[in-house]
Amino acid sequence: MSDPSPSDHPPPRQPLILRATHWINVPAMAGMVMSGLGIHNAHPILPWPVPAWATLGGWLGGSTVWHFAVMWLLVANGAVYLAYGLASGHLRRRLTPLRLGDGLHDLRLALALRLRHEPGRYNNIQKALYIGVLLAGVLMVASGLAIWKPVQFAGLTALFGGFAAARVVHFLGMAGILAFLLLHVVMVAIVPATLPPMILGRARGRRRKTVGGKDDE
Repeated sequence: MSDPSPSDHPPPRQPLILRATHWINVPAMAGMVMSGLGIHNAHPILPWPVPAWATLGGWLGGSTVWHFAVMWLLVANGAVYLAYGLASGHLRRRLTPLRLGDGLHDLRLALALRLRHEPGRYNNIQKALYIGVLLAGVLMVASGLAIWKPVQFAGLTALFGGFAAARVVHFLGMAGILAFLLLHVVMVAIVPATLPPMILGRARGRRRKTVGGKDDE
């Protein structure tokens, strides 16, 4: 069963600029994470090294070069996404309103495997997760600056509790974003109808699907 308040409106089209920034993020995020893990291996935070196959760069210098190179691609891509999202109203339409009561309602539906997913529209759980990952991105940029230029951004580094603490925050931020990406991929596998709009721009048909797997016409 699905939530008894389906929308009768056709799913909105995914603009080309959003689809492009979405897919550019895939290699950019992979490069950032893998090179970051290579840097981690040189000065580990965890008590064990990351396997070499999961790193990029081969050694500290190579991983650092890759990290900063891909960083500019990711920052530029994120800036384009945010600029378009704010100027066009896309972020406002997709991520608001977000109310605690509505979020709890959708959480109960999700736990019961009855939460409906519609291509091109976010439920309240998705809104909260996307807002969270955007805030995590801001935290990653701030902590990254604190690590990159601890003298020039001494005040920012101090705000994080020092260089070592900023590294931990940066690492935890990466872990949080990876958890979001893993959940994102799992949800696409469960509800594959959400994938065509990010490739073609428009969903095929108007079928709604719940987490439990049953379709609604």
